[in-house]
Amino acid sequence: MENQINDPAALKSFLDEMVDRYNRVEFIANDPISIPHLFAKKEDIEISGFLTATIAWGQRPVILKNANNLMQLMDNAPHEFLLSANKNDLKRFNSFVHRTFNSIDCVFFLKSLQNIYQKRGSLEVLFTDAFEKSNGHMGTAIHLVRKEFFKVEGGRSTKHFADPLANSSAKRINMFLRWMVRKDKRKVDFGLWKKIPTSVLFCPLDVHSGRIARNLGILSRKQDDWKAVEELTLKLREFDKNDPVKYDFALFGMGVEGK
Repeated sequence: MENQINDPAALKSFLDEMVDRYNRVEFIANDPISIPHLFAKKEDIEISGFLTATIAWGQRPVILKNANNLMQLMDNAPHEFLLSANKNDLKRFNSFVHRTFNSIDCVFFLKSLQNIYQKRGSLEVLFTDAFEKSNGHMGTAIHLVRKEFFKVEGGRSTKHFADPLANSSAKRINMFLRWMVRKDKRKVDFGLWKKIPTSVLFCPLDVHSGRIARNLGILSRKQDDWKAVEELTLKLREFDKNDPVKYDFALFGMGVEGK
């Protein structure tokens, strides 16, 4: 393709430059990650981040509007709300909708998160345990977390939690994991979870980042599925084995700007 950079060193240099351009605090305001950045408490960041990532598809202003609405419905204290919420408290979500994520989906997700925080303590514990059981493969770990997530009575809404083992790209959950695990001096990502190394994360992939990756010649698979995620991340690990998902900033940033 016309945009390919054939010299690996030059390509790495270009991608590093794009990471530097987009991995900045200025990036936060118009991005879904701005929602968990509203909070300081670890559990609030986890919960708000997970719910925001869950509805992070479509137009970004609409995502931010609806995610902010979710936080307001939780009294802007997600962890405290979940620990004490009863059936009557959950009725306030009966009018919530984001595209195909409706009030029934929302209430189920809240019940499942409530179960996790009451029984396991945090999403970090759940994901870390799954990571260890998966022998260090995050795709399998996501699958295990997903199975646990839908054990709650009335389990439904499965389409809103992607499964890599079903060949889904799992873009939103990979994005959430980047937020929670990855850390650098730029302070965009949170780096709250210490027992999952950044090196094992997979790059979030959607239509924008996929288009850029193919134009640059670092992704050949045409479908935006889990096999493409594996192919892309394997290539990005050649550029930075310890932090391959930092290149999400480059690919997504260029994609959004229509580069």
